[in-house]
Amino acid sequence: MLVYPSSIDLSSRTLRYLSRQLAVRQREIGTRWRRLPTGRQALLALAHLRCGDTYAQLAAGFGIGIATVYRYIREAIDVMAALAPTLDEAMRAIREKAFVILDGTLLPIDRIAADTPYYSGKHKRHGMNIQVLTDPFGRLLWASPALPGSTHDLTAARQHGIIDALADAGLKCWADKAYQGAGGTVRVPFRGRRLKRWKRRHNSSHAKIRCLGEQAMATLKGWRLLRKLRCSTNRITNTVKAVLVLHHAST
Repeated sequence: MLVYPSSIDLSSRTLRYLSRQLAVRQREIGTRWRRLPTGRQALLALAHLRCGDTYAQLAAGFGIGIATVYRYIREAIDVMAALAPTLDEAMRAIREKAFVILDGTLLPIDRIAADTPYYSGKHKRHGMNIQVLTDPFGRLLWASPALPGSTHDLTAARQHGIIDALADAGLKCWADKAYQGAGGTVRVPFRGRRLKRWKRRHNSSHAKIRCLGEQAMATLKGWRLLRKLRCSTNRITNTVKAVLVLHHAST
């Protein structure tokens, strides 16, 4: 296999952060020797998460076995996922915001037609449902655990406790039509084709605010692994949490 130099569009600060956390992990478990030092292991994990490089590609590039690549990446993801904030922890920081934007996205996965729980009728593909909270400027604040793609956005938001958490905090939230009926402090646009003029103006101003939330989706999809996940669905939640922590470490 040919090997060539490449690049990752992340700062060295992200690499140093992940390296430090891996070093702490290795001291905790008493690791004496590894095929790769923590800096190279961190680079390996970032190449997988950010660029979507496969295990075979990384094994050839780093000169190690595919099984070793799998173990190193899984360890790095688990270390980062453990640092991700819970919804309660995130809400303590979110309370200081004027309002938040709530939106959902589908992370595509490689599943067959028989896996109906993962099929999204809205997106016409298999995937996992992720709920995201952003600040008024579209910056990513929190991402939810992954649910099967057939889960409706409002159902997912309620299941994660997002609606209740926002109501308890008295924090205004802008969301799209998928969250119609959420109640509390969640604001959604009016539905229907023949709306009165004032309702159309309301929908227009609402869309201008809510569209900033799309920046958070672009932030997630900037980590190319999330554009097509081929791992077990049980691993996707930790992967998203790891991406969230690394994103915050790089900003």
